[in-house]
Amino acid sequence: MSASQILSKPAMRWAAGGWTFFIAENFILSENRTYLIENYGDDVYHYAYGTLSTAAMSSVFYGYFRKVKDAPPLLFKGPIPLGAKVASFMCLSLGLGMASQIPPKIQIPVEFVTNDNTSAANENNTIATSAAAETAVGPTAPPMEGGGGGGWKVRCPFDFTDNKDTNSPVHGLER
Repeated sequence: MSASQILSKPAMRWAAGGWTFFIAENFILSENRTYLIENYGDDVYHYAYGTLSTAAMSSVFYGYFRKVKDAPPLLFKGPIPLGAKVASFMCLSLGLGMASQIPPKIQIPVEFVTNDNTSAANENNTIATSAAAETAVGPTAPPMEGGGGGGWKVRCPFDFTDNKDTNSPVHGLER
């Protein structure tokens, strides 16, 4: 079966198209990260990245649950043999076990930054509180002492710099 025959089916176009869009979007935005941040700013870059990633994964979700599920060539004909089910379970378990060792530390995707670009998040990645900050309501923060202000900044939900201690065992993902 040729690639054109496979892609002639709408189910396969949705399956391949959504993932192709996701991979291309990540590749393009990651490779041009410095340029985009210098020209448009860090916040615009993260908003665009988040929006395009959400759109890409939404198309994958829609394609799988509305178009691909139970459609040929992904549909089995007849019962699945027991040996295939056991082999599938073993491979899936092994893969999930190995993949669970890779993800980086997850962090809150926003942080409060003061005018001098210092973060209000401490070493443990929790938001520091003060008497003024405790009285704030909603996503806006109170003005800082000395007339300075601050604001919320979007950041990556994954902490790729977690545990840079060279004496500790290797874990997480270092980028």
